[in-house]
Amino acid sequence: MNIQIIAIPKIEERRGNLSVIEGDTVPFEIKRVYYLYDVPSGAERGGHAHKNLQQFLVALSGCFDVVLNDGKEEQIITLNKPYEGLLIKSGIWRELQNFSSGSVCLVVASEVYIEEDYIRDFEEFKAFKIS
Repeated sequence: MNIQIIAIPKIEERRGNLSVIEGDTVPFEIKRVYYLYDVPSGAERGGHAHKNLQQFLVALSGCFDVVLNDGKEEQIITLNKPYEGLLIKSGIWRELQNFSSGSVCLVVASEVYIEEDYIRDFEEFKAFKIS
């Protein structure tokens, strides 16, 4: 599957830790940053794939599961460390679920929002993977 867990540089000191996403932390130029928070218990986010966009997801607080599907297999990754992120390349279906109370999901993206880049129907996604 075209995903990767990437360690985010962490500076530890007694006053608290600091992590930085810059330069070559992610293998793309950052064009958009957003975050998900106050996700109600039992709610799911995502439920789509991208034709071109790449994303880097980080659990800044709490934890959540990322359900990934490449058209052949499914994999679940639990994100729960603010110093690790999940790189999701294009052409991967993703669903975010099981958000813990108070969790915050940071998303760093390779592109600005373009609706035409989204595949929001799983059957369309499977057809896209075959073509």
